[in-house]
Amino acid sequence: MLTLNKAQLAVVEPHRPDAPLIPGLTATTRLSSAETGSISIVEHLFSPGALVPPHTHTREDEISYVVSGEIGFRSNGKEVTLAAGGYIVKPRGELHTMWNAGSSQARMIEIISPAGFEKYFIELAEAVAVARGMPDQTTMGSLAGSYGLSFDLTEIPDLVARYGLTSPV
Repeated sequence: MLTLNKAQLAVVEPHRPDAPLIPGLTATTRLSSAETGSISIVEHLFSPGALVPPHTHTREDEISYVVSGEIGFRSNGKEVTLAAGGYIVKPRGELHTMWNAGSSQARMIEIISPAGFEKYFIELAEAVAVARGMPDQTTMGSLAGSYGLSFDLTEIPDLVARYGLTSPV
């Protein structure tokens, strides 16, 4: 029997600090599993040229909302660029990636279901701080694996070449 945590009253102040992840990308947990019981909400800032490596989630679905700027998405080989106001659903089990498709900073809100994956961003930010940059492949692989996340870096050269992005690896 599936048991969900009960949501509780939660107030989120507008100025929580952004946690740097990979170069050009930050993550800020706005609502966590402890607060909502069932979903989490994470806000990302993308610098121009920032690319999130292609990855697959095995445990959660994501819904992304573009708040400002333009963000390109590729999921299962299909590509779309969304401007502010656009949404995309990224189902678990589908390889997907995203990047800043514009010339200015972009902001995206991500709704993650079920909750819990927001903890990955917190742990990744801590690993980046300890390593003073990107952690080694062993650390990254172990962290990703503990969240049912896998990376496929074979699409990165194509994306970097076609869109003038910065490779995160």
